Amino acid sequence: MLIPLGFFIVIACVFGGFALAGGALGPLFQPLEFVIIGGAAVGAFIAANNGKAIRATLNASKKLKASTRYNNETYLSLLSVIYKLLNKMRRDGMLAAEQDVENPQESAIFGEHPDILEDPMLVNFITDYLRLMISGNMNPHELDELMLHEIETMEQEGEIPSDALTKVGDAMPAFGIVAAVLGVVRALSTADVPPDVMGTMIAHALVGTFLGILLGYGFINPLASRIERQVAEVIKTLQVIRVTLLASMHGYAPQLAIEFGRKALHVEERPSFTELEDHVRGNATESA
Repeated sequence: MLIPLGFFIVIACVFGGFALAGGALGPLFQPLEFVIIGGAAVGAFIAANNGKAIRATLNASKKLKASTRYNNETYLSLLSVIYKLLNKMRRDGMLAAEQDVENPQESAIFGEHPDILEDPMLVNFITDYLRLMISGNMNPHELDELMLHEIETMEQEGEIPSDALTKVGDAMPAFGIVAAVLGVVRALSTADVPPDVMGTMIAHALVGTFLGILLGYGFINPLASRIERQVAEVIKTLQVIRVTLLASMHGYAPQLAIEFGRKALHVEERPSFTELEDHVRGNATESA
C-alpha cells in the first residue's frame, strides 16, 4: 500500500506543481522518449545481469511479500512457537519434538500459529536447526557458525534485486540525456523550420532529461530501497531465531531463551517482557 501511495505523491506533486505554475502538461507526453529511455534501461539491465539475477528481480515482490507482515504479533507468535518446541524438548526429551520438526504441517504447535506456518522460510529455518539440535552431534559454536553462514548467504541473495535495480536507477538520468541529445540533434538537423517550431522541438527533446531523472530517482531507486529494507526485515527475523536457539543450546531455560530473541528485535516492534510472558503462558494454558 505504501509503494503506490508514494508513487502517487511523486506524480501528483511533480505534475501538479508544474500545472499550478502555469505549465502545459501536453508537451510532457512524449511516448518515443519513454521508448528510448525505457528500452535502454531494459537492455542495460539484461546485459548487466545473469539469468538468476533477472529472475530474482522479477520475483522479488512475491518472495518478500511475507516480510511486509512482520510486526509485533508476528514476533509474539514466532517466539511462542520456539518456546513451545524448546519447552517440549526440555520437558520430554529432545526426541519429543521430532515429529513437530519433521512434519510441521501436522504439528499441533505450529498449527496454533498459522501466520508462522504459512511462512515456509521461517518454518524451514526453525525446523532445520532444531533437527540438528535433536541429533546432538553439533556444539553451540558449530551451530552458530552454520546459522551465520546461511543468514549471510540469504542476505546476499536477497540483495541481488536491490543492487540490480539501483544500478538501473542510477543510469536513468544518463539515458534521459541520451534521449535529449537525440532530440536536439533532430531539431538542429531541421534548421530551416520557423523559430517557434524549433523551440517546440527542443522543448520536447529536453523532456527526455526530465523523464530520466524522474523515473530513476522517483520510482526505480525508491523501489530498490524498499526491497533492501524488506531483506533487512527478513534477516532480522532470522537473527531472532538464531539467538533464541543458541541461548537454549547454552543451557538457558526456554523462558530465558526467548528473552534473548526478544532483545534482538527493534524497539518499535519488540514486545515487552510482560507482554511476551503473558502471550506464551496464555497459549500454553489453551494448549493444556
